[in-house]
Amino acid sequence: MTSIGIHDLELATAHHVVELDRLAEYAGVDPAKYRLGLGQDQMSFPAPDEDIITMGASAALPVIERNGIDGIRTLIFATESGVDQSKAAGVSVHRLLGLPPQVRVTEFKQACYSGTAALQAAIGIVSRFPGERVLVITSDVARYALDSPGEPTQGAGAVAMLVGENPALVEIERAAGIFTADVDDFWRPNDSTTAVVDGALSMSAYLDALTGSWDDLRAQGGPEIDQIDRMLYHQPFTKMAKKGQQRLAEHTGAPLSAALTREEQAAAPAGARDTGLFTGSIYNRRLGNSYTASLYAALAALLDHDTELAGRRIGMFSYGSGSVSEFLTGVVQPGYAEHGAASRVEAALDARVPLEVAEYRELHARVLPSTEDAQTPRVTRAPFRFAGVHGQARQYERTAG
Repeated sequence: MTSIGIHDLELATAHHVVELDRLAEYAGVDPAKYRLGLGQDQMSFPAPDEDIITMGASAALPVIERNGIDGIRTLIFATESGVDQSKAAGVSVHRLLGLPPQVRVTEFKQACYSGTAALQAAIGIVSRFPGERVLVITSDVARYALDSPGEPTQGAGAVAMLVGENPALVEIERAAGIFTADVDDFWRPNDSTTAVVDGALSMSAYLDALTGSWDDLRAQGGPEIDQIDRMLYHQPFTKMAKKGQQRLAEHTGAPLSAALTREEQAAAPAGARDTGLFTGSIYNRRLGNSYTASLYAALAALLDHDTELAGRRIGMFSYGSGSVSEFLTGVVQPGYAEHGAASRVEAALDARVPLEVAEYRELHARVLPSTEDAQTPRVTRAPFRFAGVHGQARQYERTAG
């Protein structure tokens, strides 16, 4: 049977960065509360001329440049921070990328989980139409109210994936575990620009979904825990991945290391198996929460920094509050290291322009109404920008660069 999975992958983020040490200083809390308590150092923050569409298109552009557009007849855009209640964000990306009219475009939403739903839908399309490829874009801006407990877990990022037969990066295996429960742990009302979250409930719902989806994976004929070499988790903050690893180790009885830092790795108990928890957190620790892109940013970090993955199986836990979760597995393909994106991603993260807390708070409070025509200042250096609003419609364009 022909293998199907992720053939190419690229990560993009926003123009600005907020150092959480500075935010902690402003809030009058110990910086360790963010660095150790949350496992976060920075959070990306968009410029006025950036949003999910510009980040998603910027992530997809290199994928298109490397692979061309032949066979791409579907674009699925996954996000929980959509910019329109009707039009799919992917339609704007379709134009920005210069894709032909013969491409179906849609948008998926279910909190942070929908990127995985998009990936599974893409696999289904390729299964039915061999030779076709599907462009999946996950892109989000995580926003919480200023001075709220969720504020230091904001972030922004996008991951674009090309899904097809005989993938160069990761073959996605057939068995998957699913778990859904109606839980009010996190949501964003239609009349709010920021999310509402019950932190304690969200943590328990996440961990219950993890064990529930794991049990279903096993019931569907998925691998034993000792047959999985690396483990990735949705990371609204990287400490959540550590808690997930601890719960899975307890649930399965497997000696899985929950080390999230190099210091913890050095102090890990004898016999604790390293499943790449630290490596998978490298990008998310600097991006902050990227919602639908979070799990796949972890995958990007693992592929970019682990040189011994060929033939290895990766377990991936995807969670979206509300809640829907899925535990899937994939096998890394020989030659994956030729993708070599680490230097690109780290250069992009290093190139972000820092915001002082006062500047960040001013940008955070800025809301561009749809009822008034407005132009945005030219700030971003990304390939695409949000130009403003005209006739109640959002306008996008390529940058001069």
